[in-house]
Amino acid sequence: MDNESQRLAQQSMAFVLAGGRGSRLMELTDRRAKPAVYFGGKSRIIDFALSNSMNSGIRRICVATQYKAHSLIRHLQRGWSFFRPERNESLDILPASQRLDEENWYKGTADAVTQNIDIIESYAPKYIVILAGDHIYKQDYSLMIKQHVDSGAEVTVGCIEVPLEDAKGFGVMAADASDKITAFVEKPANPPAMAGRPDMALASMGIYVFETEFLFRILKEDAADAASSHDFGKDIIPALVAKGTAVAHPFSRSCVMTGLETEPYWRDVGTVDAFWRANIDLTDFTPALDIYDTEWPIWTYQELTAPAKFIHNEEGRRGLAVSSMVSGGCIISGSQLERCLMFTGVRTHSFSQLEGVVALPYVEIGRSARLTNVVIDRGVKIPDGMVVGEDPALDGKRFRRTENGICLITQEMMDRLEP
Repeated sequence: MDNESQRLAQQSMAFVLAGGRGSRLMELTDRRAKPAVYFGGKSRIIDFALSNSMNSGIRRICVATQYKAHSLIRHLQRGWSFFRPERNESLDILPASQRLDEENWYKGTADAVTQNIDIIESYAPKYIVILAGDHIYKQDYSLMIKQHVDSGAEVTVGCIEVPLEDAKGFGVMAADASDKITAFVEKPANPPAMAGRPDMALASMGIYVFETEFLFRILKEDAADAASSHDFGKDIIPALVAKGTAVAHPFSRSCVMTGLETEPYWRDVGTVDAFWRANIDLTDFTPALDIYDTEWPIWTYQELTAPAKFIHNEEGRRGLAVSSMVSGGCIISGSQLERCLMFTGVRTHSFSQLEGVVALPYVEIGRSARLTNVVIDRGVKIPDGMVVGEDPALDGKRFRRTENGICLITQEMMDRLEP
């Protein structure tokens, strides 16, 4: 990070949009918003956007919450309460609290910012970086802010190349050789391909950089427009593209990579399959995402736990884990784990065999259980002898089973099973 980028980051505020449910994660978001979903053994999804801001030198952060926000707010209070006002640092949690009248919750992403203009103004940031709170990636936002200032654009939009078939859930754009965005369409049924790349589309990452005064002006205009849905992707960005004042910022220019990462890593873990895959990928010999990077740490709530422990050493009852990640507080008792990710405080009992298991905090797995390719929600107790991942028809009756054969198990599902 050069001195100019650092100076611009210090003049900026990050506004994180963290109100979404993430309904494609099914029962994982029954009690928590998508940004509060656990990821990577000890983190939450939102920790990546917040850590990127922190590591980029942005120390003014607002987080707008809405759907089932208690788990998220509690995490922010426990894990992100180290900001000090006397160092010009702040983290404001902004629930949808009917600030304008009794009917106005956040109507859209732009409205979430509009309703908090007075709070943002009190900090007087020169630039605002709008962020989604539900993606996994490492990015130096200061480089994106510098491009925004150097280009003179009214908005700079972070973008990434995605396979054409995956682009339906994104804002899709076209940009010329000077990075000027020439077309933008939100979540198209038939996404337009990139020029010369018929199998790829240029997708918005949901990251926008604005000069604060300009953003407030267009937000107030948008708020007065009864026909608007008050959303950045649907209303604000297309209008600025039509004016010819929007610029694209390719993720590859500011992605943070170590020597281990071979290409820019960005994941929307918005489905059970994608969530399972991104977690299991961390167990690879050389993962596509390096979370061991001490130069760009992923900050989170550091729960006080004992070290992980592996016990029993006899044939058929040996506590061992191969190509797996095991977090603090776990006890692997006479169990065999292969390509598994164990979050904090997981307990596995003797003779159990686990492969491709993502177990969220404080899961307990009974004796002689056999589990293959599953995601287990926090606190679930798997009974002795349970087998999952070997009989698709039976799994589909008992649990949430995806087309790719990943089973999501929650305690409610367990409680519905016949004793």
